[in-house]
Amino acid sequence: MSSSQFARFVGGDVGDWAIERTAPVRGDGLPPAARLSIVEARGREEPLGVRWALSGVAGHLRYVNAAERAILGARQEGLGRREATRAALIPIRKTAAWWDLAQDERRYIFEERSRHIRIGLEYLPSIARRLYHCRDLGEAFDFLTWFEYAPQHAAAFEELVGRLRETEEWSYTEREVDIRLRRLDPAEARED
Repeated sequence: MSSSQFARFVGGDVGDWAIERTAPVRGDGLPPAARLSIVEARGREEPLGVRWALSGVAGHLRYVNAAERAILGARQEGLGRREATRAALIPIRKTAAWWDLAQDERRYIFEERSRHIRIGLEYLPSIARRLYHCRDLGEAFDFLTWFEYAPQHAAAFEELVGRLRETEEWSYTEREVDIRLRRLDPAEARED
């Protein structure tokens, strides 16, 4: 992966992922869509039948120290594993109070008090993730988190998001949507 990677998640009528459920967790949801396409280049034509589109950039890790970065790098497996046929896209917008905090104050809440990284480490390598930043792009959300996992790890994924939603950090969430997906096999994906 390059130092920054753009991605556009497009909910609509076509795509390699079937949207099995879309639920607002806090705040407004998104319009219903049947499929999800992931476009990883700017300026590419979007698929037909778009209901919504969310853009973000995956770049360097924020809120992590050097030791945490090394542990994450050693434990996390990449996206696109053949057995990881389930996914979740979770867009989140933080409150103004969160953004009014200094970087070190956000880090303190994020890890020292909420244990976000330590919780996530417990689920590696079974659950792979990539965080996309969108606040500076003027998007409706601040972050898009993309998770991939095998069907047998679905219960572990539910536990992970449940634990993260119980933290102090999550109390700064103004809007969150939970989108669950299933990777289509090539024959299904062609049936448009």
